[in-house]
Amino acid sequence: MSTERPSNLLKHPGQTSIPSLENISGFSLNVTDCTQVVVPEEVFFTVAAAGILENLLVLIAVIRNKNLHLPMYFFICSLAISDMLGSLYKTLENIFIILCKMGYLTRRGDFEKKLDDAMDSMFILSLLGSIFSLLAIAADRYITIFYALRYHNIMTLRRALVILAIIWTFCAGSSIAIALFSYEAATVIPFTILFPLMMFFILCLYVHMFLLARSHAKKIASLPTSTVHQRTNMKGAITLTIFLGVFLCCWAPFVLHILLARFCPHNPYCACYMSIFHVNGTLIMCNAIIDPMIFAFRSPELRSTFKKMFFCARSNWNW
Repeated sequence: MSTERPSNLLKHPGQTSIPSLENISGFSLNVTDCTQVVVPEEVFFTVAAAGILENLLVLIAVIRNKNLHLPMYFFICSLAISDMLGSLYKTLENIFIILCKMGYLTRRGDFEKKLDDAMDSMFILSLLGSIFSLLAIAADRYITIFYALRYHNIMTLRRALVILAIIWTFCAGSSIAIALFSYEAATVIPFTILFPLMMFFILCLYVHMFLLARSHAKKIASLPTSTVHQRTNMKGAITLTIFLGVFLCCWAPFVLHILLARFCPHNPYCACYMSIFHVNGTLIMCNAIIDPMIFAFRSPELRSTFKKMFFCARSNWNW
């Protein structure tokens, strides 16, 4: 068996860009009678463009409104960047597949292999960025609820920026390493384990947060502003729970696709699930659309900033 690492991005449109999954889509059609579900390119690019634009609006809103220059909103911006990378990854991958079909790109060229590695890195960077951004938001909400009086001393803006710098440096380095060595089982297995492990850790943090929140609320109930403050903090915790639920629904099917393609590619049932690859990829981009809607719905300050931006742009257009 050849040890050469082939380019997988330009293989089959139903094939994921993780190198260890090469030829999975083509093989799955031979071992299962399930019809491959294909998302129309028009729908695909529309969803991707909407996700990129919505998250770009979130970034612009936080930058323009100085009242939003807070650690929590900086962590939200980190999540928005991860969502943008996810949509951009799927968009570029689809473009390269189209170019391959048209004959503008070859399947085994050196340039295509480099593109393959770049796309793999972007996908992994988006996934890791989302996971650690959610973890940072969870930690921020935890400190807000249980260390409310010392929150501004613990979570300063400088510390938040340092945390984000560490997160993205780690994610960037990990994404490059995993993309370059993802054909090795020793690299693929820790990556696939990381997703459920981090989700379990965040879930445990949530359970701990909500269990202690009630008793903590009773202890500070005598304070004059405690009721309003506690409601605000719990609202942030609920918002974070919604983020986590949406993230799991949108990313878990694709991660499951990777696991099945890596560990049971010859199983007809696994191959049948992998026939909905396009749907799983579209769900990733739907996550990028849903998150900004949650931002706008749950945050009055951010919603107000969106309105001001919209009316300002509308006034300039009329002028």
